[in-house]
Amino acid sequence: MKKKLLTCFLAVITLQSWAQKSPEIPIKKVIEIAEQQFSDFVKIYPDTTRYMRSTKTDGTLGLTSASDWTSGFFPGNLWYMYLLTGDKKWEQLARKWTQGIETNRNNTRTHDLGFMMFDSFGLGYQITKDPAYKPILLDGAKALSTRFHPEVAAIRSWDNPKFTYPVIVDNLMNLEFLFWATKQTGDSSYYKIAVQHADTDLKYRFRPDNSSYHVLDFNPATGKLLKRMTHQGYADETCWARGQAWAIYGYTTLYRETKDKKYLDQAVKAADYFLMQTDKISDHIPYWDFQAPDIPNAPRDASAAAITASGLFELSKYVAKDKNYFIKAKQLLSSLTSDKYLAKHGTNNYFLTMHSTGHKPNGSEIDVPIVYADYYLLEALYRLKNYSTISF
Repeated sequence: MKKKLLTCFLAVITLQSWAQKSPEIPIKKVIEIAEQQFSDFVKIYPDTTRYMRSTKTDGTLGLTSASDWTSGFFPGNLWYMYLLTGDKKWEQLARKWTQGIETNRNNTRTHDLGFMMFDSFGLGYQITKDPAYKPILLDGAKALSTRFHPEVAAIRSWDNPKFTYPVIVDNLMNLEFLFWATKQTGDSSYYKIAVQHADTDLKYRFRPDNSSYHVLDFNPATGKLLKRMTHQGYADETCWARGQAWAIYGYTTLYRETKDKKYLDQAVKAADYFLMQTDKISDHIPYWDFQAPDIPNAPRDASAAAITASGLFELSKYVAKDKNYFIKAKQLLSSLTSDKYLAKHGTNNYFLTMHSTGHKPNGSEIDVPIVYADYYLLEALYRLKNYSTISF
């Protein structure tokens, strides 16, 4: 008991020390703007099967269907609003926009079911323990597991004929869904698939400097790696900022779920590379690719900053305090919640954040708001607000 009290005391002292060194984050202000923006959206666009995604090239709001990989983020935003405010209004809205995602429960055509289902139904289940959500989620986990190929020992990302058997860094974000399924059912097959995928990813994903490749392409007959490349970055040997953010968050989650230190070590290395790049930038918000040739005039990616901030809050709990990941996360949040990146009420097509980049090589979603930037910003704010109490 004395040891536990001492640990809690030291944790409080550490938090106080960090607070003195790091910027204050206007959590209340962000929540107020989110309440205004999302309230306006649901009034003007009441169709609960259409989900905000981004801003189109003509400046109008881009909506999408439940089948899009980003569909789960807006319901997730509403669930986080409920967590951040305690207002039952947001739970009711979250339930309405979550329900349409059920059409994906048996969808075997995508690897993005973690984004689509776990950030909507999964978050809702963690909050409410609604028994109706559990079988829907388990069907989704089963559908995701069908994309695992034992010879490659990884989950196939895209069914795109341009690739042979692609495994993208984003796919790390879907593994938490499988870990959850094992905990709920006792069926270890989901856990084993997640770990095999992680080990394959770890073997090939990173360069010697711990920057990440976006796409690993395999021969499914032999499991042999054919090529390491990019699809959304500038070039095969440059580092796409959001891909590095997925890696930081993904390997941190892998450590939480397995307690295998090799995943923690890689999360730290990926984080250190990201921060080495963003420390060169006055406001710490990354360019869309860390080696984009037109830096400092290259587009930024606020979504990569939001994903990383959320991941760093968790990572900071698992490593030596002198790594200062907590402070680095707050630096990112400080910029994201500044007037440069945080929208004012009535602007920005009802999104919270500005200046994200989706797929620049494709000329898609460049320097616009994107829904997943808002999601990870709200998650980061929730993690900060509850830092000393929540278990991630």
